[in-house]
Amino acid sequence: MTTPEYAGFWRRTAAVFIDILWISGILFCCLSIITLYDQEIVEQILKNELQWYIILLNDALPAVLVIAFWISYAATPGKLLFNCKIVDADTNKPITIKQAFIRYIGYFLSILVIGLGFLAITWDKRKQGWHDKIANTVVVIHDESATPLSQLLEESR
Repeated sequence: MTTPEYAGFWRRTAAVFIDILWISGILFCCLSIITLYDQEIVEQILKNELQWYIILLNDALPAVLVIAFWISYAATPGKLLFNCKIVDADTNKPITIKQAFIRYIGYFLSILVIGLGFLAITWDKRKQGWHDKIANTVVVIHDESATPLSQLLEESR
């Protein structure tokens, strides 16, 4: 088995910015639909009377979207754009739902101490952030153009 090429800090940072854009777009569309549907709900949200709406839109929806992409495609759209793939650190196989959930929670721990958990990517030999270490994942560069067609067909089954 060959040693994978790990995705570095700047590649992963660029991917995160792409992900922020598409997630923000989805949230904006949801809020626009809510605004069109019921102005009273919007007024209650603005008055902080409907905290569950805010939690649902700002916290739960992005978590579900990101974790669903990690499980389905081993990456978010931003990571896919930069040929990155999230895999198990020991086996280089797709991550489990448990790992995805732990990794997502790990994002908050990584940013908690002035972002040191993300900066760790710059000096770690496998370019793991704290969230990667906690979930036992790595982000590898996965260029499908270099993969034999027979292997791609086998992976799709």
